[in-house]
Amino acid sequence: MRFTILGPVEVVVPGSDVPGLAPRHRAVLAYLLLHAGAAVSTDRLVDAMWGPLPPDSARAQIQTTIAAIRRMLRASGNDRMLVTRPAGYVITPEPGQLDLDEFTGLIATSSAAPEDPVATVDRIRTALALWRGEPLADITAHYVQGARGRLNGQRLTAVERLAELELSLGRHDDLIDELSVHVAAHPLRERLCCRLMLALHRAGRQTDALDVARTFRSNLAEEQGLDPGHAFNKLEQDILRDAPDLRPPPAAAQEKPRGGNFLPFDVPDFTGRDGELDGLTRQWAGNSGAVVTISAIDGMAGVGKTTLAVHAGHRLADRFPDGQLFVDLQAHTAGQVPLDSGAALEVLLGQLGVPAQQIPASVADRAALWRSELAGRRVLAVLDNALGTEQIRPLLPGASSRALLLITSRRRLTDLDGAHALSMDVLPAADAVELFTAIVGERAAAEPLAVLDVLQLCGFLPLAVRIAAARLHHRPRWTVAHLADRLGDQRRRLAELATSERGVAAAFTLSYQQLTPDQQRMFRLLGLQPGRDIGPEAAAALAGLPLDEAEALLEDLLDAHVLSQHQLGRYTFHDLLREHALATAAQEPSEAQSEALGRLFHHYLHTASIAIDHLYPEGKNRRPRIPAPDTPSCPPRDEAEAITWLDCERANLMATGQYAAEHDWHSHTSRLAATLHRYLLGHGHQADALALNGLALRAARLSGDTAAETRTLIDRGQVYFWWHGAFEQAAEHFRNALDLARETGDQGAMASALAALGTVFTRRRAYDRAHDHCVRALALFQELGDRGGEARCLTDLGIVHERQGRHEDAHEHHRQALHVYRETGSRIGETVVLNNIGLLYQQQGRYDEARRHHDEALDLSRRFDFPGDEAESLNALAEASRSLGDLDRAATEFDSALTLARECSYLPEQARAHNGLAHVHRDLGRVPLAHDHARQALDLYTALAVPEAEEIRTFLTELPPTATDPTSPETSTAHQPS
Repeated sequence: MRFTILGPVEVVVPGSDVPGLAPRHRAVLAYLLLHAGAAVSTDRLVDAMWGPLPPDSARAQIQTTIAAIRRMLRASGNDRMLVTRPAGYVITPEPGQLDLDEFTGLIATSSAAPEDPVATVDRIRTALALWRGEPLADITAHYVQGARGRLNGQRLTAVERLAELELSLGRHDDLIDELSVHVAAHPLRERLCCRLMLALHRAGRQTDALDVARTFRSNLAEEQGLDPGHAFNKLEQDILRDAPDLRPPPAAAQEKPRGGNFLPFDVPDFTGRDGELDGLTRQWAGNSGAVVTISAIDGMAGVGKTTLAVHAGHRLADRFPDGQLFVDLQAHTAGQVPLDSGAALEVLLGQLGVPAQQIPASVADRAALWRSELAGRRVLAVLDNALGTEQIRPLLPGASSRALLLITSRRRLTDLDGAHALSMDVLPAADAVELFTAIVGERAAAEPLAVLDVLQLCGFLPLAVRIAAARLHHRPRWTVAHLADRLGDQRRRLAELATSERGVAAAFTLSYQQLTPDQQRMFRLLGLQPGRDIGPEAAAALAGLPLDEAEALLEDLLDAHVLSQHQLGRYTFHDLLREHALATAAQEPSEAQSEALGRLFHHYLHTASIAIDHLYPEGKNRRPRIPAPDTPSCPPRDEAEAITWLDCERANLMATGQYAAEHDWHSHTSRLAATLHRYLLGHGHQADALALNGLALRAARLSGDTAAETRTLIDRGQVYFWWHGAFEQAAEHFRNALDLARETGDQGAMASALAALGTVFTRRRAYDRAHDHCVRALALFQELGDRGGEARCLTDLGIVHERQGRHEDAHEHHRQALHVYRETGSRIGETVVLNNIGLLYQQQGRYDEARRHHDEALDLSRRFDFPGDEAESLNALAEASRSLGDLDRAATEFDSALTLARECSYLPEQARAHNGLAHVHRDLGRVPLAHDHARQALDLYTALAVPEAEEIRTFLTELPPTATDPTSPETSTAHQPS
């Protein structure tokens, strides 16, 4: 992860999808980063964002923003970077994650080593290269102008120090253009103008130097009514009389002899890779004295390793006057065997000018001569396409040279001690667009959406992007959309990404051929698995191997860059490599493919079953029992591990369900849906729940599994009921399930369907019918010994009694339900009952007791990630706060509930929050906001077809008009429409 504020404020996580941040969120993040390591209070953040006139919702907005930043950090695996202390929020980036920290660190180290001006210049230039324009460029906040001024001041101080050092080295000619730009942007910066005047004078441009002086003097008088300082006046006079002490140092004026440049052609359309180039430059500049810098650049085939190394070599060439060398080690060159170390040394020594007859025969003697020739010389060498460390080791220079070695390899050179590793990823989208457009031209600019389609189909892999763009460039009648259509056919995509001389598939094949037979088998089997990534346990099941062997093979494939790793313990393919792996998987017999997938699916289903049992123990007897597999398994041991595993594997579990449904593995589809239902329902994954239930329903009907069909109808109805508020659609599913259960005599399904129908009647305020269904369901659950079902019915009866005003009966039922849920370890059940007890206390006017129960429910819902129940708890707390007369607190809690309900698409709780906010704002005299929220509540309640719609409609008619109210929604940012 990398944060940048010396330019646009950005968060970059290479190769990972993290949620984006809104401009206001980035402004808060930037302020925290400016004060990294220090506690920043909410009040201080409010002042920084809005100054002396913050909006009423400022604190709520800050809390929402901090939550958004934490979600972003959590998604990138950096959830501990931002913590809350008693004094405020503290963000602590790791070294190298914040460009400002790097800048100040490089400047500080440059000041600490004055004895080597060349190395100091390199450090300062590396530091200045981190800047990408105006700092904090794309955000607005009260603090930004002052912070931007301070940052620019630091930058200009560094520029002035750099100019002073460059002048001391006699590089005045190279400075003039650079300083002229800075002086034009900052015409009142005296020291900057002095450096430009001196550079011009030393270049023999006395008149221009004096023109700069006159312009500065005039601007200073006009803008500030001041005269220049003593140092400026003295320099101006010395220039007029051509004082001898202004002449450049004689030693610096001597040009060092330059060696040959053997680097290949640097492509003119090189795009992006600013971070990688800056890193290579910093690594070399960070080494002072006569030392060797080795940068090992690794990455998958086609990612642009050679292109980067050659471009960096050309960019740094002037810093290595004794030669820029290049040798292709041919590790992955079609039709060639890898170059041995002796042959590589012969090439390098020849490029240094050593006559062929003076090059010894043995590798050891050649390596010794190579080290001797490099002693005391500044040389850059690109060792391209390396096979491994053994091939490289004889090519390493001795300690007495100041050389830079750029080594490229498809393998991670983990045994190359002292090397700086740079693992390359695919291009960011913006850089890929720029590269594609540079090759294609105007047609790309005319079809921007089609360009993105092409780039996504290329997986943003530079080689694929170049080939696709080159094909389009040479086919004037093709459109970008036509190219995207051709690439969209997965069966021929790799064939499309090829020319007569190069191709993506050919590059991948060379990587595959370098693998051992065991590694090749694992590569092929991984191509079969339908998910996006895989962990060691799942890979062990897939391959039928012990866990340690499977993990070792995964690490080998990772080192070979045929797998990537964006999260610890998770392995994945690049999209194009996945297709190549799937194509090579055809080498496996079909029976072996089915057995591998069967092992994988059994592993997933069994582990999911154990995880769900930890989280929802009360429904254990209603879910399929999955026997333990023969393959290695490390199932979750507690609730926390269960949540972590399910969240991590959810996409893969959904993919296996989809694959099973498409390939007629009906039993697996049905069992997976039944196993995952409570997790998907309770954790806000309603879209996945509906998709998987739909597949399971089809599978059950195709296979004639009536029990599975009944169970799936109930599960599907619950998603419609709880999240969508589609009560009639839910009731239809419940009724159909009840009919099937009666036909088959399935008492458990009949009880579940009756209980579910009871909740529909409760929602519609048909309490007598609700009571009847709950009582019948309760009797069935008790007869079956289903404690979880019994507790659910007790909870539902408690709600019915509370709505009917039978408070003592309600309390008794809730107490019994709470006892069962706590006895069985059901956290979700406990959360639901605590909220219902709180609502009951509110009905009795016991608001403090109500808040205590809602707080307990809120804590549980957050601890175990029940977003829907968290929204319910917040709404309930807000209702209690309003009843206690704490309207500001109520508004904040309703706001939080609304934000969360929107995030998880929980329509009934969105309506409830809007309803609550309408009443709070009415009570506070904010009539326009009351109107706004009441209208949104009405729209939602009308769509839900519930009695609350008529109540909020009456509320709206009783509100006064809003035409002249200064707090109109048009001028408020506190609440945005759904």
